[in-house]
Order: sequence, then structure tokens, then C-alpha cells
Amino acid sequence: MQSYGDETRSVAALSLPSRIVIGVAACAVAVAVAIHLAMMFLHVAPSNTLSKQQGALISDYVYPEYEQNWKLFAPNPLQQNVAVQVRAQLRTEDGTARTTGWTDLTARDGRAIRHNPVPSHTQQNQLRRGWELLVNSHDAQNRAVGPRGVLAERYIRRIVMLRMSQEWTNGGARVAQIQVRSQTTPVSPPPWSTEKISDKPVYRVLPWWQVTAKDLPEGATNQ
Repeated sequence: MQSYGDETRSVAALSLPSRIVIGVAACAVAVAVAIHLAMMFLHVAPSNTLSKQQGALISDYVYPEYEQNWKLFAPNPLQQNVAVQVRAQLRTEDGTARTTGWTDLTARDGRAIRHNPVPSHTQQNQLRRGWELLVNSHDAQNRAVGPRGVLAERYIRRIVMLRMSQEWTNGGARVAQIQVRSQTTPVSPPPWSTEKISDKPVYRVLPWWQVTAKDLPEGATNQ
């Protein structure tokens, strides 16, 4: 087993340019970690002068990947299963239009996570946090409220096209529009509870969105 002294001598044996590169890389990592921790601290900390002055910058960094919430610890934690589903309007080469069936993206994520001891952050959180961002930045009529709402719509469109564009265009069709909806199903109370709830799913259906080149994965084309 290599000792600390051996490791020190190994580093000392490196050429000066190599040591400079290692030192610069270590400093860059340290700075990136410090910035990340500072942004997250300012996001969750009580409102203060710095967070008020740099609110837009902090929000741009945090949302949607790093947003924090405390719903797990609230007096009434979430008691619903929310599934995000999508369908598309396709145009074939001869100009014929057809609408696909609904695809449950949340169910696909669930199948990828099940029995996986180390599921990825994308599988666990990308779609869920993106949908929460959209819901929190839209009114009851599904209209975007401010720039965050527009950002959320763009983010969801890109997630959908990243996952579905190849499947939808496999036969040479072009994706003209997509539509997203959520299916919210209450979690049944435990046997000992006297709480009565409906087990019927509730749907929130968004309007059809036009698909543009900006919504496509890098290198993909919408023929």
C-alpha cells in the first residue's frame, strides 16, 4: 500500500508544467464548489441584502435542477402520485396528420429506477422537478406567469423531445406539436385511517405546443 510519503514524492517528481496544471485544476474545482455552496445557501437562507440584490442570478443558477423544497417535512406531506404524460401530432411525408397515444414518461422513469441501486439524478428528478417548476410558474388557466413560466415550458418541451423524438420520427414523420398533461392520483390512506378520499385520477391538460428546432436534442432533425 502506498504511503503518504510515497504520494508526496510522486507529486514532487512531476514536471513543473504538470504540477501547475494540477494546481490550477484543484483551484478551479474548489472555486466551483464554493460558488455552488454559496448559491444554495443564499437560496435557502432567509431573505437578506445579498439575496435581494442578486435574486435573478441566484434563481437562474438554482432553477430547475437544484431547486429545494421541504414538502417531505411539512405538516401535510404530499399524498399524491403525479404522472407526466405526453402525446404528439405527427406529419408524415405525404402530408397526412395523425395524433399519437399518450406516453407515460413518469412510468418509464419508474421502471428505470426500480431494482436499480444507484439510479441517476436524471431518472429520479429531471422530469419531476421540471413539472413542479411549470406548475408553480403557471396560473389555473395554464398561462405562464413571468419569465420562469416561459423557461419552464421550454424546459419541458426539451425533456419531451429528448426522450421521444427518435421514437416518434422513426418512420419518417415530423413532430408538429406536442401536448403534455399530468395525472394526479391520491395515495390510499392506511387501513387504520378513517380518512375518505376519491381514488379517481385528476388530469391537468396543457395546450398544444409547436415544436421548433430549439426544442430538439443536439444533432437531431425534425424532418
